[in-house]
Amino acid sequence: MTLTYRGVDYVPSFAAITEASPGKVGGKYRGLDWRFRHLTKAPIMQANLDMVYRGVAVHPAPQPVAPQGEQVPQPAFAAVGLATDPVQPVSNLARTLLMGHQRTLKIRQQSMLFRVASEVGLTGNVGNYWNKIQGKVHPTFRDTLDRSHATMS
Repeated sequence: MTLTYRGVDYVPSFAAITEASPGKVGGKYRGLDWRFRHLTKAPIMQANLDMVYRGVAVHPAPQPVAPQGEQVPQPAFAAVGLATDPVQPVSNLARTLLMGHQRTLKIRQQSMLFRVASEVGLTGNVGNYWNKIQGKVHPTFRDTLDRSHATMS
């Protein structure tokens, strides 16, 4: 039987079915004989030195070895944004991290304000109070409702 896969014809080779000997009775389980079954012949995988995939021989291309003293030509490509981007100083990175942390705390504080307002039963738009907490986070809020220091380890 010849099969075709992506335009390549090949003949499938199925694994041989090994036979098991009837074996001897090992005991009874729920009134039935329980037998040890052993393979009559252990399957031995033959080493295949020629790599063949679905009937097509696979030969990996040998890598060219450069002699000592010669350089292998490198492909010419433009590095995208690697050499042109200046490295940010650590102070800018720390400032960005702190601002993101402050923003997260303010969003958490605002969501708590919404929850408390709904529990109390305020009907007004609580979103107008965002300006009241803009820019400042109470120090006790940072101590009690900030992320755990164990998450940083």
